[in-house]
Amino acid sequence: MRMSLLALGCAAGSAVPAQAPSLAMLDRLEKGSWQLRERGKEEVLQTICVGDARRMIQIRHPRSTCSRYVIEDTPNSVTVHYTCPGAGHGRTSIRSETNRLVQIDTQGIAEGRPFSQAIEARRTGGC
Repeated sequence: MRMSLLALGCAAGSAVPAQAPSLAMLDRLEKGSWQLRERGKEEVLQTICVGDARRMIQIRHPRSTCSRYVIEDTPNSVTVHYTCPGAGHGRTSIRSETNRLVQIDTQGIAEGRPFSQAIEARRTGGC
């Protein structure tokens, strides 16, 4: 009995810790100027200069320091829930069509009011 417990302890001690999600899909998106439009509308909501595409996770909380919890991290999409103390929270899903075109679905609370948007983001050039 003692021998098998010792063997079990060694096996358990060799477990590999879980790694944090990489959000690699966002790293493949081209850097530069991106236009954001609500799906089905011509009007540009905003134009952002993207050096790090993780910025697209918090469109409604751009300057807030937020904690993030990754719900989904696949080669073509990511879903992240984030909480910004004193500013609100959100859940954003980003699906890559190409490295220059993504679909963003975001919803949550900003400035004390609920929001929900379906956005198409397209790279338009350099910053």
